[in-house]
Amino acid sequence: MLDKVLGKLARQHDPNVLVGFDHADDAGVYQLTPDQALVQTVDFFTPIVDDPYTFGQIAATNSLSDVYAMGGRPLTALALVCFPDKADLEILERILAGGLSKMIEAECTVIGGHSIRDEETKFGYSVTGLIHPKKIYQNAGAKPGDKLILTKGLGTGVISTAIKKGKAQPEWVEAAVVSMTTLNKKATEVISGHVAADAFVRPADPERSEGKAPTPEPSFTIHSMTDITGFGLIGHLREILLASNVSAIISASKVPVLEGALDCIHAGHIPGGLNNNRAFAECTVEYEDQVPEDLRALLYDPQTAGGLLICTPQGDALTQALNQSGVPSVQIGEALPNTKPRIRVMR
Repeated sequence: MLDKVLGKLARQHDPNVLVGFDHADDAGVYQLTPDQALVQTVDFFTPIVDDPYTFGQIAATNSLSDVYAMGGRPLTALALVCFPDKADLEILERILAGGLSKMIEAECTVIGGHSIRDEETKFGYSVTGLIHPKKIYQNAGAKPGDKLILTKGLGTGVISTAIKKGKAQPEWVEAAVVSMTTLNKKATEVISGHVAADAFVRPADPERSEGKAPTPEPSFTIHSMTDITGFGLIGHLREILLASNVSAIISASKVPVLEGALDCIHAGHIPGGLNNNRAFAECTVEYEDQVPEDLRALLYDPQTAGGLLICTPQGDALTQALNQSGVPSVQIGEALPNTKPRIRVMR
C-alpha cells in the first residue's frame, strides 16, 4: 500500500540519497561523507508468540535485519510502542527487555522511542546504522550465473498461525523462535570479512572526528542481497530479479524448511499473507510437475526475521564459510539471463 501511495507523490531529488524506494530495497541509504552513509529502516508488528520477552526479541531481530541485509552496521534504535491503556505494564516491561537484549547483542544503542495507547499491542524499532557508500547490497545487481544462497529455513508464518490457533507443537514453536531470534549479524560479518564490526568508527573515537573510515575490503563478491520477510521467498526473489533484469531457477527440495512448517500447511494453518503473496507473485512462476503443493505454498510464506537471500558468483566458497561460522546456509538455485517465466521451480 505504501509503495502505491508514494509512487503517486512527487519525488524528492536529493543527490545524497543512494538508495530510496525505487526498487523495494530493504532500507534507505543517505550519504554523509565520501566514506560514510546512514542506513535507515523501521518495522513493528503485533505479537506472534505468547511470551512478551520472546516477542520483544523477535521484534528487535526483525527490525535489525534490514540493516544487515544492506551490508550495514546497526548503530542506534528508537522503540515504537502501541499498548492498551489498561494492560499490565509488567508485560510491556518484558517486551522492552526482550528487545533490549537483542539490541545489546547487536551493539545497537536504544536512545529513545515513542508510545501511544492502542487496543492492540504493537512493537518494533526504527534503526539507524552506518554503511560504506561503495559497499551497499541492493536488490539490483544480480547477474546470470550467480548462485542463490539462503541462510534460514522457511515456515515462521505458518507456524505463527498455528500458535495463534493453539495448534502448534512445542518443537515447532521452538524451531520458529530460534530462527526469529537469530540475528543476521554473523552472516554479514562472514560476507564482509568481519568488516561489519570494524570498518565504522564510533563518533567518540579520534579517527571518526577526522572524518575518516577505512574502505571495506569484502571477503566475497556479492552482487545482490535481501532478507526474506513479509513477501516470502518468491516475493523477495522476484524483487531482486525485476531490479536486476534477470531470471532464476530454484530447487524446491533444497529450500530449508523449519520443523513443523509442512505439517502446518497440511493442517490448513495458512496465514492470509501467504495467500496474498501467492495471488500477487505466482504469475511469474512456473513449476515442474513433481513439485508438491505443500512446498509450492511454503515458498510464499511470509517470514518474520527471516534469513538472507544472497546472489554471488562464489556460491560454494561462501556457503562453506557461512556454515563453518555457524550460519546454516544452502544453495537453492541460480540466476539466469532474463527470460519467461521469471522464476522456474524444480523439484
